[in-house]
Amino acid sequence: MKFYKIIFILIVFFKTETLFSKNEWFNVNNIQLEKNNKTTNKAISDLAIKKGFYQLTSKILLKKDSEKLSDLNFEVIKQLVTYYQITNIPNKKNNVELLNFNITFDKNKIHNLFYKKGILYSEITNNELYVLPVIIRNDEVFIFNKNYFYKNWNKFHKDDLIEFILPLENIEIIKTINDNKNNLVNLNITKLFQDFSNKNLALIIIEDNKNNEKVYIKTIIEQKKISKNLVLQIKSQDKLKFYEKIISETKKELTNLVKSTNLIDIRTPSFLNIKLVFNKKNNLVELNSRIKNIESIENIYVQEFNKNYMDLRIKYLGKLSKLTSELKKENINLELINDQWFIKNL
Repeated sequence: MKFYKIIFILIVFFKTETLFSKNEWFNVNNIQLEKNNKTTNKAISDLAIKKGFYQLTSKILLKKDSEKLSDLNFEVIKQLVTYYQITNIPNKKNNVELLNFNITFDKNKIHNLFYKKGILYSEITNNELYVLPVIIRNDEVFIFNKNYFYKNWNKFHKDDLIEFILPLENIEIIKTINDNKNNLVNLNITKLFQDFSNKNLALIIIEDNKNNEKVYIKTIIEQKKISKNLVLQIKSQDKLKFYEKIISETKKELTNLVKSTNLIDIRTPSFLNIKLVFNKKNNLVELNSRIKNIESIENIYVQEFNKNYMDLRIKYLGKLSKLTSELKKENINLELINDQWFIKNL
């Protein structure tokens, strides 16, 4: 009887699907549309699906790849939808119904589309970016006080993908900036964010000139140093409007940088061999429960199984560091012993 129980657990855990996770990354929620008396249910639903698809691609693709799908046939887009949910929103307008759509796209079908088009997509697990914008004007550096960008950074260009976090004013940051004000471009930005080690960081240096604004972007994203320069020409007499544009364009560039460091290539999956040693009666079931929450895992294969341990082969998309980070978030800790990965303390 015990043997049959083990086989049953294996069947439940290692079912022959390519999808283990909840696929929340491929959901698009809160698409609000107005429906009047002349609009059919089909027309409003088709519009919601179209908007949902382009919101999805805008979220997970780089701009150049998103443009590859700009002329995709709508009938193809509809086939990518698993289901959608519609709810009514209270509305005071006469003859107008306000609807909210939540749309779920099929991960496997999206993957197949990207595979055929040669498109890499971004799956961001850490959406926090600690950012400090500073202004250089007439050889003077403005950090917290008299700094329009610091005070208004999160007021413009709302972005649901990245959470921009600005540090609170403190003497250590002021001292570090002032000590390096003649060479900010080469400043080690980890010195500015000492309380946020191993986080995504960005220093934005804005040179405020008469004819243009030069923006230097220094980042550490997923432990990778990336720098970028922007030059924005002043075309409006309204200085504040132009400052809003600087914030908007810089945030777009930062979002693109975060995406670029989290790209997944459908065409080149990776594999990781791990050993699960049985030391609790429920650790196999527990592993199954936790691993369903990990988006990057495509499938798991049993290499060897006996009463003492199980050898598993994980097929995943993306970088190994990202997979181990996702596993750790689910309290699945890996340990490398003599070139063999073990699951420990499950």
